[in-house]
This record gives sequence, C-alpha cells and structure tokens, in this order.
Amino acid sequence: MSGIIGKKIGMTSIYDESGKNIPCTILEVGPCTITQIKTDDKDGYSSFQLGFDEKIKNTTKSYEGHFKKSKSKTMNKLVEFKGFNGDYKLGDKITVDHFVEGEFVDVSGITKGKGFQGVVKRHGFAGVGDSTHGQHNRMRAPGSIGAGSDPSRVFKGMRMAGQTGNSKVKVLNLKVVKVMSEDNILIVKGSVPGHNNSYITVRK
Repeated sequence: MSGIIGKKIGMTSIYDESGKNIPCTILEVGPCTITQIKTDDKDGYSSFQLGFDEKIKNTTKSYEGHFKKSKSKTMNKLVEFKGFNGDYKLGDKITVDHFVEGEFVDVSGITKGKGFQGVVKRHGFAGVGDSTHGQHNRMRAPGSIGAGSDPSRVFKGMRMAGQTGNSKVKVLNLKVVKVMSEDNILIVKGSVPGHNNSYITVRK
C-alpha cells in the first residue's frame, strides 16, 4: 500500500461527460520527500517515511540531523507508508503523478472538532418533541441511562454527551476524478474529513 501526504483545499463540483454534476474535494498532495527508508534487517519491517510541507523555524537539532541524512529541508508532517513499488532512494520525491485518473484511493484525516456536545448533536437523539404537554426542560435531554439498584452503574458504551469530532477517520474508495500535475492537485469524488488546510494522507 503506497501513498502520499497532502492538504485539503476545499470542495467544488465538476461536470462529467454526460453532464452530471459531481461533488468533489480538492487536495494538494506532494511533492513529498523520502526522509527515511526502513528495512526488515535493520528495523524489523520495511517502509518509507515521507515528509511534507517545508518548516521554516522552530526545528529541533535532532530533527535537523534527521533531515540532513536525506539532504532535504525540515518538514512539518512525517508519515510512514508501506508497500511502495519501484526503485526509490533516500531523498527522492513522490509526486501527484503517483496517481492516475479513474483509480480509487483511501483518504485519512482528522475530523473537525466540535467540543463537548449533547446527545442530540452527538448521536442524533430526537429529544422530547411534544413540548406543550408539561415538558419543562426535557427537550434535548438524554433520558434514562440505566436501571437503579441493579446494576447500580452505567454500562460502557452508553450514548451520552461528550467530546465530539477531532478523531481520525478514513474514507474508503474515493474515485480520482482529475490529476493536475503542474499544480500538485488531486481532485477526488466525494467528501474528505477535516477542515480546509488540514493534513490528509492518500493511500492506494
């Protein structure tokens, strides 16, 4: 499984050959530099570490030494990928040309954080709809969360209020609609997790 690092730019829509309007997400992917090559003999498994998005300041000395081995500039984002096919060396670039139009990719990202939310927003509870019949303050309440004396506790997994969003999500099988090599742009059909300018990884 090979891949690349990028950023989510935003959403748009384009028309296909039949005139159908397709909702798409614009991704700026690469160029990524191979900053480390791990092997079975040395590390116990084989993978490529890719770096993306040049970092201007606040780089530690240890990271400066790490990037110096690949003769690359310091990067903001480092991700490991397995299953690269081809003869790559330390310091080589992985670009958007790694993908072709019509293939399907998996995109991972961190979803938008919503903070602490109630059960209506977090789990889609309906609340008490009949507010005219004496329902004073129960419109968005969770209702019962378990029995009393037995089992005298709330079972794990009970849907309640809490932290919402800000979690890693992978969307599978998004079709690559367009590859714009000159601008490092990849356009995929459908939505991608995360806010605009957030880091994403694209795997195939």
